[in-house]
Amino acid sequence: MTTAGRARDTATGRGPLLLGVRHHGPGSARGVRGALDAAAPRVVLVEGPAEADALLALAGDEAMRPPVALLAHVVDDPARAAFWPLAEFSPEWVAIRWALARDVPVRFIDLPAAHSLALATDDEPEPAPGPTPEPGPGGRRGTGPAALRVDPLAVLAGAAGYDDPERWWEDVVEHRGPGRAGDPFAPFEAVAEAMSALRTEYGDGGQPRDLVREAHMRLQLRSARKEFGDDGVAVVCGAWHVPALAARTTVAADRALLRGLPRVRAEMTWVPWTHRRLARHSGYGAGIDSPGWYGHLFRVPDRPVERWLTKVAGLLREEDRIVSSAHVIEAVRLAESLAVMRGRPLAGLTETTDAIRAVLCEGADGPLALIQDRLIVGDVLGEVPDAAPAVPLQRDLTRLHRSLRLKPEASARELDLDLRKDTDAERSRLLHRLRLLAIGWGEPVVGRGGTGTFRESWRLRWEPELSVRVAEAGIWGTTVLSAATARAASEAASATALAEVTALAEHCLLAGLPDALPAVMRALADRAALDTDVGHLARALPALARSLRYGDVRSTDTGALGEVAAGLAERICVGLPPACAGLDADGAADMRGHLDSVHTAIGLLTKREGHGRDPRGRWAAVLRKLAERDSVPGTIRGRAARLLLDEGRLAEDEAARFMALALSPGTPPADAAAWIEGFVGGASGGGVLLVHDERLLALVDAWLTGVPADSFTLVLPLLRRTFSAYEPGVRRTLGELVRRGPAGSGEPARTEAATPGFGAGLDEARADAVLPVLRLLLGGTAPATATVPAPVSAVSATDDDAPTEATG
Repeated sequence: MTTAGRARDTATGRGPLLLGVRHHGPGSARGVRGALDAAAPRVVLVEGPAEADALLALAGDEAMRPPVALLAHVVDDPARAAFWPLAEFSPEWVAIRWALARDVPVRFIDLPAAHSLALATDDEPEPAPGPTPEPGPGGRRGTGPAALRVDPLAVLAGAAGYDDPERWWEDVVEHRGPGRAGDPFAPFEAVAEAMSALRTEYGDGGQPRDLVREAHMRLQLRSARKEFGDDGVAVVCGAWHVPALAARTTVAADRALLRGLPRVRAEMTWVPWTHRRLARHSGYGAGIDSPGWYGHLFRVPDRPVERWLTKVAGLLREEDRIVSSAHVIEAVRLAESLAVMRGRPLAGLTETTDAIRAVLCEGADGPLALIQDRLIVGDVLGEVPDAAPAVPLQRDLTRLHRSLRLKPEASARELDLDLRKDTDAERSRLLHRLRLLAIGWGEPVVGRGGTGTFRESWRLRWEPELSVRVAEAGIWGTTVLSAATARAASEAASATALAEVTALAEHCLLAGLPDALPAVMRALADRAALDTDVGHLARALPALARSLRYGDVRSTDTGALGEVAAGLAERICVGLPPACAGLDADGAADMRGHLDSVHTAIGLLTKREGHGRDPRGRWAAVLRKLAERDSVPGTIRGRAARLLLDEGRLAEDEAARFMALALSPGTPPADAAAWIEGFVGGASGGGVLLVHDERLLALVDAWLTGVPADSFTLVLPLLRRTFSAYEPGVRRTLGELVRRGPAGSGEPARTEAATPGFGAGLDEARADAVLPVLRLLLGGTAPATATVPAPVSAVSATDDDAPTEATG
């Protein structure tokens, strides 16, 4: 067996085969496969947690499809976990599969996870996820607090005249031809020499934990050399560690570094991983920028650029973009020309992306985002065999998603459920139970399912971290149902806010947890009896009202909830009017939100029978009281009037009167603007109301044109916020109505003589009638014929000339 690429002993000229690699590098993976074929070692040692040896046999299972990851977690604290991801183009994975295919022993030699998890602290978190703690770009090197930060690839690339480490790596490794003189070990010799120079220059410690890890790897290497001989061992590890493994140290020195290390009880298993989580932008230290591209380079036998551009063309065609064979041919030619101009041996990802933008996308950057997400990064999700160790909760979850035909996928997808169907109802309960356990496989999509109770919409996406969430949730039970029930009962006992308990009750009904409801209802009754804050009660009622609907769809008894909801509604009706008095702008905005939510909740309560008397009449009286009280902020008065109008409990003429009072000259402009915001603001259809009721529009227009210049800047933000929420078509229609005047008369809508709700002009006889009263009030002796100036709008009349209140 050739000795090229070995860490030679200076006395014997013999030593193990050390293959320094870049994690998740297809060029390194191909090189490892070639070197192992040439060397045919009797044992293969791989960088990875030592106690995972028992799981290595599963890597040869046909059901195991990378990307996958080794997951280690503390038995008593599953949240303390670490991952060691492996893709099909990871050199470690290639070495493992090579050994298993040839019945060659294969072992992990890195520091056991029981030690690495115990060493992890808040100041220095465990650097896995990763097949190795070797940091990526910006990783710390050296041993002191001021340790020099160095990225080996960046340093080597800079020395070669490159400003991009990824481009240098592609040119030197991914695009290289056979080694010199056909020697498969030559690239590894060159990498080892370069890393030795870097460690000499920048220090060989790396992170302090690297010294401990390398000491453990040296001990495992010595053990294998004794068992299989110096020439029968091959080691696949991060290139940074090769000089440390080749260094001559004593067994005593290495054991001294390992003595006294903390230890925890840890469990390990295989879990699915994704290309998206391999990407560097996800925060993974040893990540790469383009896992999809690297997977393509590793899989294709030849002509990678042509095959890649053909794949891109297929994706664009699926998105209904016109891409022909001629486009692909021209893009290939352009990519190759760019590579020649830039002095690269082959077109890389940069050249192909530039060609795609220029030819296939016709200069547009928009489609490139799709290509980046779907191809360059990719959404591949690995698979692990059923024989892999798993907590009981994970096995129950696997059984449930298979029986319900809910396959975990790395890409986000929408799922619409019809709760009248048994399968869809079970899917809904499963997803809600998982949310209660903080396993966010699915998130509800608000608005897509409509306002009915028979439909739900979800957005599903499986992330590798959810495997840790499942392990954490295992403390609550061995099945999804029992775990969710126990978690709900625990949260009910610890919840301090009434809104938290009502939200929990809603979750229990959605998730179908009848055994948890008694504990939740007891907590709900206790919190509701003690809480007197109207805001808290208003936040709690909507969740209860929504929960009452679920009995119709999920056959759940909600009688006890109905009694609690009716009691909350009664207390809100009593306490809301005094709670709305004297609020500042922020408090009024919050209370307006409570007003809307309570109004919707009471509407839901009245749609169910058998839960006491109808609260709508009492609620309508509360709204009228709020609309008429001057001490209530304008935004709440306006909103109360609008709710009454929408419910048909306020006549249009009376609504016009409320608006006239609120917009009279005697009202401060800021208060008037707040009333308008409450009445016609937001996404409540206020713009459409103004379009169809020109009397209200004319009142708003007349008030707005009469706002003094020094006050206009004060009300402008409120008005902009109110009217900017309208749809563009509604705003355009309102502008046209104001321009042409009411009923298409051609006169401006602000003309007082044509304004609905006001008289055609000043009625002097009626104005003179108030003069005797004014004389008495002022204590004067002015003659009866004297006149007192008054604004025109201070004396108003309806269209039938009936007396109205003075508003000035």
